[in-house]
Amino acid sequence: MTTKSREYLFSASVKAKAEQAAAARKDADRLACEAWNARMLGFRGPAPPSPAIGDALNAGYAYLEVKCLGCSTHQTVALDIVRRPKTTPVHELERYMRCKDCSAVRRYAFKRSQLIALRPSKITAGAPPSEMWPGERD
Repeated sequence: MTTKSREYLFSASVKAKAEQAAAARKDADRLACEAWNARMLGFRGPAPPSPAIGDALNAGYAYLEVKCLGCSTHQTVALDIVRRPKTTPVHELERYMRCKDCSAVRRYAFKRSQLIALRPSKITAGAPPSEMWPGERD
C-alpha cells in the first residue's frame, strides 16, 4: 500500500501562498512608491526615506524624473539600467545626476539636480512632467 507524497499533497497550497506573497509584495512596493511620489510632489521632499530601486521596478515605476536646477529641464532616468545594487534607495541617486547641457556650457560636470517623482513611463510631449511648482513657468 502506498501513500501520497508530501509534494503531491502540499504543492498546490505552497504555490498559492507563494503567489499571494508576491502579489502582497508588489502591492506594498506600489504603495511605498505612491507615498514617496505624493511627498515629493506635495511637499518637494524630503527625499529620504525612499523606496529601493528594486522595489520601484517591482511596482512598475521604471523611470525617475529629475529636474536640473541650472537650466530647469526635466529628464527621466531608466532605473533598470542604473549601475547600482537594487537595494539602493532612490534618493541616493541624486548625487550622481549630471546635466549634459549645463556641463557643456560650464565645461565641468554640473551636478545640481532635484528628484521629482517616480514614473511608470518616460516624459514625452503627450506625458509632460508630473509637477509644476507654484510660481514656475514653462
